[in-house]
Amino acid sequence: MELDLESRARADDHQALRLWLRLLSCTHRIEGVIRSRLRQDFATTLPRFDLLAQLERKPEGLSMRELSKRLMVTGGNITGITDQLELEGLVVREARPSDRRSFTVKLTPAGLRQFKRMASTHEQWVVELLAAWSVEEKSQVFGLLAGLKTQLSNLDGLELPAVKAKDNAK
Repeated sequence: MELDLESRARADDHQALRLWLRLLSCTHRIEGVIRSRLRQDFATTLPRFDLLAQLERKPEGLSMRELSKRLMVTGGNITGITDQLELEGLVVREARPSDRRSFTVKLTPAGLRQFKRMASTHEQWVVELLAAWSVEEKSQVFGLLAGLKTQLSNLDGLELPAVKAKDNAK
C-alpha cells in the first residue's frame, strides 16, 4: 500500500488521531487527483481554479484582500495568480472609486465561460471519486461531518476542553 499521512499512525494511537489522519489522507488523495486532472485537461492549477470559483460566486467582484482571506493565502499569492489570469483575459482589475490603491477583481465573459467548463468537469470528477459510497452513506458521512464542523466552529478562540480518561478509548 502507498504511504500517506495515515501511515504515520500506529495501531495503539488514539482512535481520534487515527481518524484525523485518515480524513487528511482521503482529502490529500482526492485533491491530488483533482490537481492532476486540472493540469492535464485544462492546463491550470487548483489555486487558479479556486480563485475563479470565488469570483464566479461574486459577479460584482472581490477585493484582493477579500480573495486572500477567502482562499487563505497571502496577498502576494493572490497578486501572482491574478496577474496570470489577467494576462490570459480571464479576469480584470478595476480601481475602487473609494480607494485608488485597492482593486476589485472580476471575471471577464471569457473567464466565466472557462470557469463554467472547468466547474462542470470538476463536479463530475468529485462524483466519480466518491462513487464508492451509496447515497445513504454519503448522507450519513455528510451529517457526521456537519456535527464535527459545528463543534469545531464553536471552539474558535476557545481552549479545547480537557479530555477525560474514559474518552481516551482506542
